Parts: sequence; C-alpha cells; structure tokens
Amino acid sequence: MANPIDSFPDPVLGVTWGELGAVRRAARLDERWHIDAVLGYPVGGLGEPYTRALSEALNDAVTLDLTFAPPPSRNTTRAGHLIAVASGKGGVGKSTTAVNLALGLDRAGAKTGILDADIYGPSQGMMLGIPDGRRPEIRDQRLFVPIRAHGIEAMSMSMLSGERTPMVWRGPMASGALRQLLEQTDWGGLDYLVVDMPPGTGDIQLTLSQQAAVSGVVIVTTPQDIALLDARKGIEMFQKVDIPILGIVENMSWFECGCGEVHHLFGEGGGARVAEEYGVELLGAFPLDPRIRQSTDAGSPTVVADETSQVATLYVDCARRVAGALWRNAAGTAPLPSIAMDDK
Repeated sequence: MANPIDSFPDPVLGVTWGELGAVRRAARLDERWHIDAVLGYPVGGLGEPYTRALSEALNDAVTLDLTFAPPPSRNTTRAGHLIAVASGKGGVGKSTTAVNLALGLDRAGAKTGILDADIYGPSQGMMLGIPDGRRPEIRDQRLFVPIRAHGIEAMSMSMLSGERTPMVWRGPMASGALRQLLEQTDWGGLDYLVVDMPPGTGDIQLTLSQQAAVSGVVIVTTPQDIALLDARKGIEMFQKVDIPILGIVENMSWFECGCGEVHHLFGEGGGARVAEEYGVELLGAFPLDPRIRQSTDAGSPTVVADETSQVATLYVDCARRVAGALWRNAAGTAPLPSIAMDDK
C-alpha cells in the first residue's frame, strides 16, 4: 500500500521524505504509526519536534525512530565530506562562519573537524582557544594528530608555525602546505570536514578543487554591493571547477540597537538576491552583533559560548541546512520505495 509518511515535507529541506528516500519502514500497529526514518543531516535534538510534526500531519499517534546517516563521501581520507567555506573578499566573517558551522554540525550530532586552509592568515587556532605554541602530536612519524577543541578536530598552519610567524611563501609552497595539512592529518573518521578557505579565487582554491573531492561550498557575503560582486566571482569560480554550491550565508544582515530597533547598515536582501540568481539556497542570515566577535576572539565561538542564545540556534539550524543541501545533491537519483503496513 502507499506510504502516507512519504508525503511528509522535511522541515529542513522542504521536500518530502519520499523524494529523499528517508523512510525505511512504516507500520501502523496498536493504533499508532511506528516509523523508522534515516536522514542525511544530523538529527540531534529533533526526535521530539519531528514526532509532534508527524503526529499532526497524520492526525495519529506516532513512534519515531530517527537516525542520521550522511551520504557516502568520495573523499579517500577519513575526513568525510569536505565542505569549503569561501568568500570573494575578506572581512565578511567567513572564518567566524566556518568555525560556528563546524561547531553547529557537532552540536547537531555529526562528527566534525575544521581545516584552516588560509595558509597566510590562519585564525582558527585563536578562534578555538588553542594556546599559541601548542603543537599536534605526530603518529607513525608521518601523520599529524589533529588537536581537539570544543568537541571538534582542528588543524591549522598556526598550530605548526605560531600565530605571529608570517608565511613568506610563493603560491606553490602554500598549495603544497595545504595538501599536507589535508592528506597527512589523521582525521578520526569524520562525517564532515569544514575547510575555512582564504578569501579570493587564487592558488589555494584551485588546489583544493583539483586535489580533493570537495562535496560542496558555502559562500559567505554581506549585503553590500561590493561584497555581493565578489561573492558572484566566487560562485562562478567554483562552478567552473564543478564543485556544487550548497548555498549562501549572509553576515551583518542587520543591527539591533538597545531600543529594539533594527537597522540594515549594509543594505537589505542582497544575499537572497544572489541565491535566487544562481538557483541556490540562502542558508542563513546573521546579525552584526558584538557578542559574536567577542566570543570568537576569546576562543569560545558563539555556538559554545552561549548554546541557548538565538544566534547559536541560528548557526546550528544553518549547519543542518548545509548538511541537508549536501544530502539533497547526493540523493539526486530516484530513492528506493519504502514499505508501509497498516493493521486497519
């Protein structure tokens, strides 16, 4: 018989579970639905709200077994899916977005790491509160052991050279360093590795796109026209090398003063316009909030500094949408039919 659960719209992706092939089994027994569903984005904390949503959609009692299984990765290392976080220009909050997305994926239930690919200006060590001078251990005389911070694995050039040591290297040397950081780090069987890219469209971007199986890229911008112009350049570059654009993140979207009035200091709706122009999703919009900067500078990014805050919740929701967009891309083939049984 037809499975009514297949018509349930996924709350993160907005498409039905039938289209995603999410329902493994569904049976109505003892006057309630028993549903076994597997989603391709992390589901930590979603069991109860999804049970309620299904119960309302079916107008029936529901028992839900909800699990997370990311789609298979083409990456040959143990780093899982590589998610590049990139921007066309500096100063748009790309690194802050990258670290909070990595922490958001972790808090949502995925095993996550972060690779600081900004060889010339690494910042993730400081953002994660890793003391300057702490070095990764070496395993088997050839592999770096990533440093754990706030529950995620991290690797950055700043952990090998010091935060104040400049990398006075030509492009090929920086590209070689990136390959070493990616391939010679003993990642611990991750679901996702968030890669914090340097700004622009140069050697590092080309090296990553040509040398690694990148599952998708998140483009970070602000609403102002000059940032949007550079964001388009970034999108065009990744499209030329056949890396899927998972979506757009807009930073500094608004500022809320102490009186509660909201101001759009850098324009309004720019990220949404670029997302619509390229047929991708606006994954999230974040305020210009001094607390985001303060917590990150203190080595405790927003997602861990105040887990219950509105901004931390926005980051976790955005992280789920990033993982969901990746899953949706991977689930482009027709899903297997699910089985439904009704004791009526």
